[in-house]
Amino acid sequence: MSNPDRLTGLDASFLALEKDGAHMHVGSVLLFEGPAPDYDDFVARIAGGLHLVPRYRQRLAFPPLGASRPLWVDDPHFNAGYHVRHTALPAPAGEEELRALAGRVFSQQLDREKPLWEIWLVDEVAGDRFALICKTHHALVDGISGVDIMTVLFDLDPSPPERDEPPPWAARPLPGRAELLASAVAERAKAPFGFLRGILEHPDRAGVDAGRSVAGLAAMAAAGLSGAPPSPLNVRIGPHRRFAWAAADLATFKAIKDALGGTINDVVLTVVTGALRAHLFRHGRDPEGLELKAMVPISVRADADRGALGNQVAAMYAPLPVGLENPADRFRFVHGAMKGLKESGQAVGAQAITRLADAAAPTVLDQAARLQSRQRFFNLTVTNVPGPQVPLYLMGRRLEAFYPKVPLVLNTALGIAIMSYDGHIFFGLLGDYDALADIDALAADVDAAIAELAGAAGLGPPARRRRRTPARA
Repeated sequence: MSNPDRLTGLDASFLALEKDGAHMHVGSVLLFEGPAPDYDDFVARIAGGLHLVPRYRQRLAFPPLGASRPLWVDDPHFNAGYHVRHTALPAPAGEEELRALAGRVFSQQLDREKPLWEIWLVDEVAGDRFALICKTHHALVDGISGVDIMTVLFDLDPSPPERDEPPPWAARPLPGRAELLASAVAERAKAPFGFLRGILEHPDRAGVDAGRSVAGLAAMAAAGLSGAPPSPLNVRIGPHRRFAWAAADLATFKAIKDALGGTINDVVLTVVTGALRAHLFRHGRDPEGLELKAMVPISVRADADRGALGNQVAAMYAPLPVGLENPADRFRFVHGAMKGLKESGQAVGAQAITRLADAAAPTVLDQAARLQSRQRFFNLTVTNVPGPQVPLYLMGRRLEAFYPKVPLVLNTALGIAIMSYDGHIFFGLLGDYDALADIDALAADVDAAIAELAGAAGLGPPARRRRRTPARA
């Protein structure tokens, strides 16, 4: 094994976090106009593009005795048909039934003996539509890089030219136990010298980078040590999930940020704050004086690494002022807090922790995962990813809606993922099945929070994406 393809420390940490009901796959529900493609044609479409993302034909190999982080190796039994599933909703099923199916699919952990992804083709969503439910393990790809199976799926034109025949592929031989152990020992021996290489290659930047990293680590430590307040969102979770969504015009969010003076992300976090405030009231909790804390993933991917698979994300901790009654006051608070977090160097500190994880032994990563399960560092996860603002097509069918999904970690019952696409902004809400039985009401709270904030910004009622969900029979 001359050049082992080993998981980064951060990638391996997602494996360590996957226990006791926490599934570490990201995902999405995609709605398309028109009838579903033929299943065999769809599988062929996926298989014909996997040379563009070869990681999707690889599975994990674990060194003996936990000597080092796992490696990616070719799956000699790879079969695209295993990963591409096919199902249909009973007519006249609509979005409510699709959300229920997505919750069940997201409740199932991916098989570590196989490449860590699945796509479910869902026929017959009411309104002459079909859907895809996608799952990819967080260890495989991060949602901010944008390099994943979607590059295989989509075209920018409804009638694109035919794709070239893919090159032939044969799995490389699997490494043996002795080879895995020898590679792990070599990896552990060289791990402490990773930082030294950067200093030797760029001695002029070493002092500045070190100073920024120390300051950033201090800012992150202060944020982490302050902890998060108790809330109904922080309970022991099980393996089962509910999924809900909301959507609005992106133009509304742009108008709000222009009127109030901030960023799209400030608007997103303020909307989430307003929705959570309503959620707390519905559960009999007075939020006066309360600040919830959201873990907000950020990209620490260098420009030179754009297009590479593997996670290069870290976290900042954003306060959500659910205790403030006035939505404009909430926006100003969020805007000031996010500006302060950026200036504090938390992002630089997060990047330093990401590099440190590469040098950590697997046992250290396991201990860190256990610490996370015992300590309440944040109340929920909120991730906001900008997407393409042009229509995308799958085999001639236009992508209508893109609802993203972020995983739940231990003792955190809610994750909210946001994605902008083609002039709209889509919210995907994943909740623990028991703790978030009213997740559909929370999605409606998102709609109400958008309208409330638009009103506070002096705008008219926001235009909402037209939903074509028929009443249940």
